[in-house]
Amino acid sequence: MIRHGRTDVNEKGCFGGSTDTGLSIRGIKEVENLKLHIKDIDFDCIYASPMIRALQTVKILGFDYIIDDRLREIDFGIFEGLSYKDIEKKYPKEYEKWNTDYLNYRFINGESLMDVFERACDFLRSVDKNNKRILIVTHGGVIRCILSEVFKSRDYFYKFKIDYAAANIISYDDDFMFIKGINCISNIKNLINN
Repeated sequence: MIRHGRTDVNEKGCFGGSTDTGLSIRGIKEVENLKLHIKDIDFDCIYASPMIRALQTVKILGFDYIIDDRLREIDFGIFEGLSYKDIEKKYPKEYEKWNTDYLNYRFINGESLMDVFERACDFLRSVDKNNKRILIVTHGGVIRCILSEVFKSRDYFYKFKIDYAAANIISYDDDFMFIKGINCISNIKNLINN
């Protein structure tokens, strides 16, 4: 799973979930660097979020892909485009509700983290495990949901920091899923081949 490259919204420290922005200049360079490390890897199937930043990422990487709407980032609703501090000031009651129950809190005009977990897990169940190598180009929130599922606990969501334009590798052994690497760049081939 690869997180898209950085965007201007990300660089400002704001929540950009469903805000459909493209990559920043820095984000493009991050993805170009990643491409050097995965260009020779053959993938059986490649999926991408329908959001511009993910599509730009997969195109720079040079792969054909299938768009899957379940891979889009969370919709932060009225919090879109705001920083954490801005949210706390502008929406103190909503901020408190969110911090009290981050899994089930539904952002006004948006969705809950539980909604994203359901989408991500539905995607995971639908993927043909007979494909040996699957590449997913998506978002930090979706990747953290999938990594949390390795532990069968959604409480792990905030235990992961997912870097921009880096790979997070999980592997299946029958029905057992395990993590092989987080935030990988130069060691991707090694991890995939072992």
